[in-house]
Amino acid sequence: MISLLIKERLYISEVVVGTAFGVLMGPHCANIFDPRSWGDHTQQITLEVMRVVLATGLFAIGVELPQSYLADHAKGLLVMVVPTMAFGWLVVAVAIFGIFGPLNYISALAVAACLTPTDPIICAAIVGGRYAIKHVPTNLRRILAAESAANDGMAYPFLSISIYLTVESSRRVAIAKWFLVGWLYEVILGTLIGTVMGIGFSKLMRISHNRGFIDRESYVAQYLALALFTIGVASSLGTDDLLAAFAAGSAVSWDGYFNMQTENEVFSSVIDLVLNCGCFVYIGAWMPFSDFNSPELGITPWRLVVLFIVIILIRRIPALLVLYHWVPEISGWKEALFSGHFGPMGVGAVFVSTLALNRLPKPNSPPQNQQEYLAASLQIIVSFIVLGSILIRMSFTSSS
Repeated sequence: MISLLIKERLYISEVVVGTAFGVLMGPHCANIFDPRSWGDHTQQITLEVMRVVLATGLFAIGVELPQSYLADHAKGLLVMVVPTMAFGWLVVAVAIFGIFGPLNYISALAVAACLTPTDPIICAAIVGGRYAIKHVPTNLRRILAAESAANDGMAYPFLSISIYLTVESSRRVAIAKWFLVGWLYEVILGTLIGTVMGIGFSKLMRISHNRGFIDRESYVAQYLALALFTIGVASSLGTDDLLAAFAAGSAVSWDGYFNMQTENEVFSSVIDLVLNCGCFVYIGAWMPFSDFNSPELGITPWRLVVLFIVIILIRRIPALLVLYHWVPEISGWKEALFSGHFGPMGVGAVFVSTLALNRLPKPNSPPQNQQEYLAASLQIIVSFIVLGSILIRMSFTSSS
């Protein structure tokens, strides 16, 4: 009832409103909605909720990019994704290792992998806002959206090498599995699956539409159906479902025909809004506020605050200030600074951290070894950083 006032006058996105409402409805306030009360099912439900919302958002970004955008802007996108992510992953791991004593550097790399990707849901909410449309150049908004989609799927290799080094007895075995499973099977095969499905869907729908077998409304409805079908196929095969969804969306819109048929339709925007709001209500209620002070794990509020400040300063800004000369879409150091600051963490971080817990042993209390320390502390650290990231994006957009 007051969404226009909040978004267009106060410049506060549905991300912040949804999270705040979730906190109010959650166990620490009204206690109406408590995802953590579901016991052993909480982790799996959280994983699948984040997966569906992320995949839909990534597919949407792929579809909404201009015709053959990824091919035309491959150089800038590659520079913004690979070296920037790698730099942030390594330096954030150093910070985590220095601040949280019980975690060794390999475990710190696993936590840092969850915080490496830029969240596409928060990104879309900010760069698609009225202020951004008026004041941020179109080329910069598009490259930030494409980067947020690509690097979410690219978090898999960073996480997998950390987990393999943690759980495998031999580094040789860990590196071999990382190359064969983490890269060849998950990333490359997942991207190929999404691309093939997107191209096949695009051709099939075009034939059906030209022959009058499908109306415009049903054509638009396939937007959501293909996103869910893609992640269903990719996750069933154990490949990178996030990259598959982004690849499918990009392939669907490659020739521009799908975009032309769905132009001026609001169905996809409504679906995105509903899913995003619901997801952040879930995250707000899911936040483990009582665990932010866990001295037995070496976690205290002041350590979490210090880590958050360090992440904001070093995770992306130094790398992009050095590399922006190789990114044609960034025209100067001010845009590089903006792009470096603009690295929200949200749904993607929660998803990757929950995925990591599925590959780690259930911790005892107190933890008995490094694997259990990582399993016990990973999501506490990640959830605090996500909360801080949501709050700082609110202050940033409001001040803008």
